[in-house]
Amino acid sequence: MTRLIMGRLAEALAALLLMSLAIFLLSRVTGDPVALLLGDGATAEDRDLLIAQLRLDRPLWEQYISFLGNALTGDFGQSVAAGRRDALELVLDRLPASLSLAGVALGFTLVTGIAMGVLAAITRGSAVDLLVRIVALLGQSVPAFWLGIVLIYIVAVQWGWLPTSGYGTTAHYILPALTMGTFTLAAVTRLVRASMLDALGSEYIKLARIKGLPEATVILKHALSNSLIPVVTFMGAFFATMITGAVVVETVFAWPGIGRLAYESIVSRDFPVIQTVVLVITASFILANFCVDMLYLAIDPRMRDRG
Repeated sequence: MTRLIMGRLAEALAALLLMSLAIFLLSRVTGDPVALLLGDGATAEDRDLLIAQLRLDRPLWEQYISFLGNALTGDFGQSVAAGRRDALELVLDRLPASLSLAGVALGFTLVTGIAMGVLAAITRGSAVDLLVRIVALLGQSVPAFWLGIVLIYIVAVQWGWLPTSGYGTTAHYILPALTMGTFTLAAVTRLVRASMLDALGSEYIKLARIKGLPEATVILKHALSNSLIPVVTFMGAFFATMITGAVVVETVFAWPGIGRLAYESIVSRDFPVIQTVVLVITASFILANFCVDMLYLAIDPRMRDRG
């Protein structure tokens, strides 16, 4: 088991290293931050001075080695568009807002998705099952930005029930969390429904019913407990969906998280902040998948035997 854990850890570190290289290179093709910062009236001397200050006059490989070495010590550079503020500090200030929104969205997704999946499975072939499958299909088909705009227009503007944007109260979480969690909700619902149908047709469920156990006990204790293993397995993918969707959702709802910060940094060609945001998101994704792997080892003895 120890060998298996070390192997997963090595894979995570290798993925993070490769992603740091990809992020570094891709951020360099978005444009020239010097032209944006100096404007049209700058002289050649001003341009050369700023290039030297930002260390953009070095070869790319030297810039990357310097970036990687500084990153290992927690130095991700300074923002070129936010008054030379430390890039990591800027990201960490925005991180709690993103984590709280993702947490609310994930909680809504799991509770509602599991309930809908179980309901659809135990009423297979009924109108309820059909309705749940239609909702799941729509949830995976509707783009997040479109859903967010529609919710803002109907719920916030037309009905006036909730704020259109902002951050700070419970009401501010509802629309962005609903928008962020819809796609994942559909995936959880379909996954739980399929797993429940497999479990309900298995021999141990038939045996439990023959023993005379209450139907609620058969469904919730025996069928559902086994059906949740695939959900746990895919939790890393669900978390990734939340994180990648944060850029769109936070921009639509003016949510002050790292997703919106990423958009603002791309627009302003703020290389240090872009790199820091994407690395933090990537590290979160890799950490989530690593934790899922460890959790899967804990709940499935067959995986431990392989180690």
